[in-house]
Parts: sequence; structure tokens; C-alpha cells
Amino acid sequence: MEMRLFGYYLVLLNVKQVIASYPVWWSLAVRHQYSTLATHPILCGSIPGLVPKQLRFCRNYMEIMPSVAQGVKIGIQECQHQFRGRRWNCTTIEDNLAIFGPVLDKATRESAFVHAVASAGVAFSITRFCAEGTANICGCDGRHKGQPGEGWKWGGCSEDVEFGGMVSREFADARENRPDARSAMNRHNNEAGRMAILDHMHLKCKCHGLSGSCEVKTCWWSQPDFRVIGDYLKDKYDSASEMTVERHRESRGWVETLSPKYALFKAPTERDLVYYDPSPNFCSHNPETGSFGTRHRQCNLTSHGIDGCELLCCGRGHDTRTERRREKCHCIFHWCCHVSCQECTRVYDVHTCK
Repeated sequence: MEMRLFGYYLVLLNVKQVIASYPVWWSLAVRHQYSTLATHPILCGSIPGLVPKQLRFCRNYMEIMPSVAQGVKIGIQECQHQFRGRRWNCTTIEDNLAIFGPVLDKATRESAFVHAVASAGVAFSITRFCAEGTANICGCDGRHKGQPGEGWKWGGCSEDVEFGGMVSREFADARENRPDARSAMNRHNNEAGRMAILDHMHLKCKCHGLSGSCEVKTCWWSQPDFRVIGDYLKDKYDSASEMTVERHRESRGWVETLSPKYALFKAPTERDLVYYDPSPNFCSHNPETGSFGTRHRQCNLTSHGIDGCELLCCGRGHDTRTERRREKCHCIFHWCCHVSCQECTRVYDVHTCK
């Protein structure tokens, strides 16, 4: 009995340690019990890892919590797309509060990217939800009512990216209020993700006129496709700035700040990603660092990039097997209006890392 109690307290201790050091509210995006947020009410207190400010936000703005969850989800999906051919492929772990495992425990480039893309996802999702016109607390951006351009006028629903960014800032940054280097890094990268959306806002227009002519156009302020944000943040990941941690005393006590490690390089701007820990070796399986390794990962034999068999397999070589796949072929368009196809068997070579 005493041993069971001891084990129970150890589990509680581990959960508290995870919650204290990890944004476990990201589990909103993947855990089964939160997948019905949009259709079923949920008790905010049942969401693990919420700090008091997030808990108050959840209770006061329950209407937009499904969009918060959806924002984290599209951020994670974009992460997995961007890193699909790399040694670290943004894998999530089921039934784990820390959905990325120990990978994000360190202040690495990977941590920088995930924070940026998740915060951007929340801002993006909230902004799009408000523009749909069904929310009570937000709607279209009414500031774009000034002088139109030549050949067009303001119309439609301009997306209120300022409101989406504010929600992301209030919720995603709520736990990043500690005077340590990791909080400073997370705040910086969260904001860089949100600014990526702001910088890519553009005019979207619709033509009006006889036979679809563009005699008159109405335009509104719109977010880009989220893939554009993912591509942009992936470039920022590749050029992320390495920082050093400096400690200095203030009236509130010791405070950690970040400064560029290499003075000869251009200092990072608020739009750049920053980190200060080296990334682990993702070639081999290592539970301590959260690396799954690249064994059995599919690689591209003809590529000389990171997705190629030489680099992705870390020099260990690869195995090749053949697969037969049944696919549609010899498709013909019939007027009007359907397509008929035959079914063919094709043989593919599949290469996987040793």
C-alpha cells in the first residue's frame, strides 16, 4: 500500500514538473477528449497545464476556445509538413501531456519553430473565425474604410488580424512571465510567429460587372494561406540566431536576458527566431532527448538534400523493397461531364533507412 502511494506521488510529481516546464495546453490539439470542443462544452479546469491567466481567459471567452484548439492543431500540422523529410519530423506522442516529448525541453531551433508556428496558428484561426461573422465578441476589421485604390473599393470582410494576434498574445504568452532566459526566448518566438501573419496580409478582391468583367472590384484585407506562413517560418528556422544567456540584477531580483552570441553577425530582429541550446542528434533513438531516430524512415534515393538516403540515414545505408500499388490510370474525360478510369498495378521501389 505504501509503495503504491509512493508511486502515485511520483506520478503526480512528474506531471507537475511537466506542467511547470512545458506548454501542455498544446494537447488541446491532439488529445481525444478535446477533439469535440466545437460541439460540446468543456470545463476549463479539465484542460491540463493552464496557468491562472489562461484559466480565466478560457472561462471568460469560451466561445473562441475551439478556435484556439484548432489554431494549435494547424500549427502542429504545418510543422509536420515543413519537417516531413528531415531527421526531426515534428512527431507528436499520443497519451502524453508533453505532446512532443523531451524534444522541446531544451531551448533549441526546434523549440523556437514550434512556439512560433503554434502561436501563429492560434492568431490565424481566431482571425478566420471572427471573419466568418458568427462570433459575438469579434467580427470584421472596420478600420479599412479609407480611400480606396484605383479601380477598386473597400468591401467584403477585412480580417481583423490585430484581434487574432491579441488573443494569441494573451493566451499563448500567459505562462511566459518568468524572469528567465527560456521565457524571454518563448515570448520572442511567439511574437515572431504572429508578426509573420501581419507581414503577409494582402488585398483580396472580387470582380463585379457584366459577364464577370472587372469593371468594378471590391477588396478586403485577408490573411494568406497558412502554408505561406509555414514556408516563411521554416526559412526563419534555417537562419535562426544563436543567443547567449546573460544574468543581471534588477529591483525584482535576478533576471536573464538574451544577447547575440556572435557580434560579427547581424543582430536578430523581432521577426527572426532565436535559440541558445544546440539541437540533439536526431540520427539515433534517444528517449532522454526525445529523438526517435531515423531507422525505418523512408528516404529519397535521388535527392542530395536532407531527405536523401545519405543524409537522412546518417550514413548507415538504406534498404530497398518493391511495392505493388493499384492506382487509377488511362483516365478519359467524357462530355459532359464525368471521368472514367481504368485501374492499373504499378511497382515502386521504396527505400528505408537502416
